[in-house]
Amino acid sequence: MTELDKALNQHFPGKVVRKDLTKLVKGNAIVPTYVLEYLLGQYCATDDEETINQGVEQVKKIIADHFVHRDESQAIKSNIREKGSHRIIDKVSVRLNEDKDMYEASFANLGLKNVGINSQIVTTHKKLLSGGVWCIITLGYEYTEEKGVSPWIIENLKPIQIANIDLEEFKTARKHFSKEEWINTLMHSIGLNPEEFSDRSKLLQLTRLVPFAENNYNLIELGPKGTGKSHIYSEMSPHGILISGGEVTKAKLFVNNSTGDIGLVGYWDVVAYDEFAGKTKKADRGLVDIMKNYMANKSFSRGTEVYGASASMTFVGNTDHAVPYMIKHSDLFDALPPQYYDTAFLDRLHAYIPGWEIQKLRNEMFTTDYGFIVDYLAEILKELRKEDNTQAYKNYFELSDSITTRDRDSVSKTFSGLLKVIYPHGEYTEDEAKELLDIAIENRMRVKQQLIKMDETFEEVDFGYTINSSGKKESIQTLEVIEYGSLTGDGGESDQGEETISYDGSKQEKSPQRLPEAGQKIIRENQTGVSYKKLFGPYLKGATEIDVIDPYIRLPYQLKNFMELARLVADLKEPDEEVTIHLKTNNNEDYIENAKDAFTDMINSLEPVGIKFSYEFDEEIHDRSIQLNNGWKIILGRGLDIYQKTNGWFDIADHYQEVRKCKGCEITYLREG
Repeated sequence: MTELDKALNQHFPGKVVRKDLTKLVKGNAIVPTYVLEYLLGQYCATDDEETINQGVEQVKKIIADHFVHRDESQAIKSNIREKGSHRIIDKVSVRLNEDKDMYEASFANLGLKNVGINSQIVTTHKKLLSGGVWCIITLGYEYTEEKGVSPWIIENLKPIQIANIDLEEFKTARKHFSKEEWINTLMHSIGLNPEEFSDRSKLLQLTRLVPFAENNYNLIELGPKGTGKSHIYSEMSPHGILISGGEVTKAKLFVNNSTGDIGLVGYWDVVAYDEFAGKTKKADRGLVDIMKNYMANKSFSRGTEVYGASASMTFVGNTDHAVPYMIKHSDLFDALPPQYYDTAFLDRLHAYIPGWEIQKLRNEMFTTDYGFIVDYLAEILKELRKEDNTQAYKNYFELSDSITTRDRDSVSKTFSGLLKVIYPHGEYTEDEAKELLDIAIENRMRVKQQLIKMDETFEEVDFGYTINSSGKKESIQTLEVIEYGSLTGDGGESDQGEETISYDGSKQEKSPQRLPEAGQKIIRENQTGVSYKKLFGPYLKGATEIDVIDPYIRLPYQLKNFMELARLVADLKEPDEEVTIHLKTNNNEDYIENAKDAFTDMINSLEPVGIKFSYEFDEEIHDRSIQLNNGWKIILGRGLDIYQKTNGWFDIADHYQEVRKCKGCEITYLREG
């Protein structure tokens, strides 16, 4: 067990579970994670290995004996008939039969319909009326010759969700964890290994939780397939429902005029639309108009009645093109159906998560450590919906006066939701608050930038803010604008002498080769389009003696980084010119022999291309820099290790620096002499 695992079991006893157990017990059961972890929480919420092993076997037995597999439904019905009653786990939905003036239940896997259910059960668990709920049911069988009477009897029904939680206890326990520990705990809780994600990527993942913690929050995430966009809405909470974007109707979502039944927004905290994108998909224009009103005013009307609801709306879908293609030829809402490609509708979105920044899920990205039982976390987030932190940013910051009310509300709601998720105990520093405000502004700014492209009546907005303590003004920019260009046509980062793409799709003239200048370069986390050639090329020109100081050149990927720098030097020098590169690094006994072998191979490899390579080990170095004999010194905040991990040799990013995601860092260029 890690130290974090031990701390979680100490401060949240009975509320955390080892996340690899879910796979052990799931088998071929098609059931949400929160159902399995509900059961694991009954038997395996401990750090005692023997108890865990016994609990896993018990949960496996419960699944085997009581979970209804569709292909075994007839055998289970026979079992109930012979025994008289039997406990099952199935998804139950209820409808009112007006002709009989009674409620009737349907069982998703068992295949039973029109089973009478006590009205008291329905009024206690109203979600049964909308979309269906996973339950533990004791189902009886009693045949009668009376015509039209079902032999099936619901003797007992209990929705699968934790009954009671103590929010104050949760907040008090949170105080024992640092920000990093808590964020890693939340990542474990949603099933992910935090070591495989950058800090920015973790924040983007946790932004997916904001709709569960914030009332009437409207979120969209568009990106490539396989990044887990819809997983959290179908698997992680009994208070969210995931529906196909093409299956939504006014009656299902809001209210059925003929029956008066309230739709999904009246029963669920989060209504998520899966597969929302697709230009060929069609939607009811009237539905879009009702959604616009609801997303703006938290209310809807059908007929003469006006209803209010607090359900958040989330839209997830796949993009059709790469980001630079969309920026050049259309916009980041390009993939939406025509009916939703409506600026008034899109303006109601509080945040746009850049799904293209989120990595496709691989096996090593799933965790085996302890995290919260997701049902417990879901109940906590539901309780936090009652709190309002939308003005909390004012403790440290003041948003620009020119920002519109809708933009301000969007930023404040995202900030509020992230506070509830990461700092529910209300203790955070100015820097910690700034990190959340920056991501909140960026995710709303992404929406606004596209609206300006789509409709000239939308005006540019200053999304900057002032830090109260210092009076310093901060400006924010979305990462894709930094990479590919701005709304005004200013190009993003580009190589010397190459064309850049502006937001209006026009090509800019080739710029002359950039001359080196003193100053600082800030690289954002997850930024792409960054290469050693762009960062160092202009400064390496004319240098024949290069000293690289980096304490961490020892692991295979670090050695590869160094060789990529050496390759750049070889590209830039004249064929008849010789250049010396001297590396000063640190090492330890675990890696030193392998490093010496690698450096010897490098010496032999670089000599034929006119590079004389030498190295030394120095245990005292901490700073990172490149010293050049042409008068330049480059101070490296992270050394050469500026890139995030790739997926291996079959990943184009492993061979192409410009498409690798970066780690956040700073590089300073100094002119000496």
